[in-house]
Amino acid sequence: MKCTRCLLQLQSLRLGVQPVRPAVQYAALLQSASPSLTSVPHNPQLQVLRRFHGSPVCAKTPPVKAIKEEEKKKERSLVTQDGLFEQIPEDAKSEATFKKVVDVFLKRDIRRRGHVEFIYAALKKMPEFGVERDLAIYNKLLDVFPKEVFVPRNFIQRMFNHYPRQQECGVQVLEQMETYGIIPNMETKVRLVQVFGEKSHPMRKFQRMMYWFPKFKNLNPYPVPHQLPEDPVDLARFSLTRIANDKDARITIYQMPCTDITESGEEVTLPHIVGIQGPDQMELLAKHNPSRPVFVEGPFPLWLRKKCVHYYILRADPIPAEEKVEEPYDPERCFDYPLQLDLDLDRDFGDEEDFDVEDLDEGPVFAMCMTGQGDQSTLNQWISGLQQTNPILGQVPTFFRLEPGLKELQGARDSDSKNHQRQDHDTQREEGEDEKEREVTAEEEPRSRRQGMKQ
Repeated sequence: MKCTRCLLQLQSLRLGVQPVRPAVQYAALLQSASPSLTSVPHNPQLQVLRRFHGSPVCAKTPPVKAIKEEEKKKERSLVTQDGLFEQIPEDAKSEATFKKVVDVFLKRDIRRRGHVEFIYAALKKMPEFGVERDLAIYNKLLDVFPKEVFVPRNFIQRMFNHYPRQQECGVQVLEQMETYGIIPNMETKVRLVQVFGEKSHPMRKFQRMMYWFPKFKNLNPYPVPHQLPEDPVDLARFSLTRIANDKDARITIYQMPCTDITESGEEVTLPHIVGIQGPDQMELLAKHNPSRPVFVEGPFPLWLRKKCVHYYILRADPIPAEEKVEEPYDPERCFDYPLQLDLDLDRDFGDEEDFDVEDLDEGPVFAMCMTGQGDQSTLNQWISGLQQTNPILGQVPTFFRLEPGLKELQGARDSDSKNHQRQDHDTQREEGEDEKEREVTAEEEPRSRRQGMKQ
C-alpha cells in the first residue's frame, strides 16, 4: 500500500497543479455525502490523492442521434403504417392498389421493420379496398413476415411461445379469414411453415380451420349471397322468396319505382310494391268468413348480411274452436310420409292421454309484401291489387295495424320536444305570474298594517 501511495505522489508532482482542482472537488463531495469522512483530519495531500474512476458512458450525456432514434421508435405505431393506405384516394382503392402498397412496404426495408404494425393496418383497411374475401391477399400478407426467423429451435422455445407478438399477428390473419368464411389453401400452409414452423400457434389454428371448414362449408341449405342486389325490386323479390319458403308461391310487382308529374307540376315519387302469395294461402283466404276482418300489420325487420329490409303481412285472427272443421286427410297425398296413422295399440293404465304442450295459434297469413313507403295509401294499392286474384277481399273489412316507421318516429320526437318546450314555457309563465302575485301580496300586507296602526 505504501508503494502505491508513493507512486501516486510522484505522478501528482509530475503533473503539477492542474489535477488538484478536480481531486479537491471529489474530496469535498465525499465529505458532504458521507458523515464518516468528517471525523478524518483535514489533509489536503490525501484529498489530492483520492480519486473516483467513473465510466465515460455514465459521465457523458446521450448523443443526439440516440435521442432521435428513440423518438422514431416511439412514432412507429399503427397510425404511421396507416399512412400508406390513406395516401390513396377513395376512387383508386382496388385490389391492384392494395398489392402495390404491400410491395412498397416490402421494398422499403430489407429487414422489414414494423411488419407487425403494417399487417394489422392492412387487415383493418381490407374492407375499404374490397379485398376482405381474397385468399391471395391474405397469402401476400403472410409473405410480409421475415422467413425462418421466428421458427423455434428447441423444445424450450416451443414451450415458452417463441416470439409471441408475431405469432399473435399470424393468428389474427387466420381469424379474419375465418370471419369472412375463407378456407386456406396449401400456399397458406407453406408460408406459415416458413415463418413460424410446423409446431406453432398459427399452424395449430390452420389445422383446426382445415378440419372444420370443409364440414361446415355447405351446411346452410339457404345460403345468402355475399353481394346482395342493389335494385330495391330485386332485393324485395329475393327477400320475399326467402321468407315464404314455397316454390309454388307467385311474386307480383304491383308498382315499379318511378317519378310522376302531377297537373300542378309537382314531381311525385312512387314507391315500389312487390307482393307474394302461394296457392295454399289463396285457398285459406277464399274459405275465410267475410264477417271476420283481416289485418295489415308491419313493418317487420329482416336482416340480410348487413342490410335490413321490412315487410308487411295480411293476416287474420285465429279461428275459434267452435268454427274449426277438421278435414279428413287424403291418404294418397303423400306415400313416403303419411299424414295420419291408425294403429291399434294396447294401452296401459299408466299411459297419459293429455300432454302439456302449448299450442299457440297465431292465425293464418294470407299474403306478404314489401314497399318503399309504409304508409296506408301505399298499402291500399297492394290490397286493391290482391283483389284481382282474391275477390273475397272486396267483402271482408280490412284494418291497418301499422307501427311507426323511422320518419314517423323522428316526427314524434320533434313533436314531443316541442310539447316539452311549450310545457316549460307555460310553467315559466305560471311561475312568473305566481312571483308577481306574491310581490303584490307582500306589498299589500305592510300597507294594511300601516292603516291599522294609524287607526
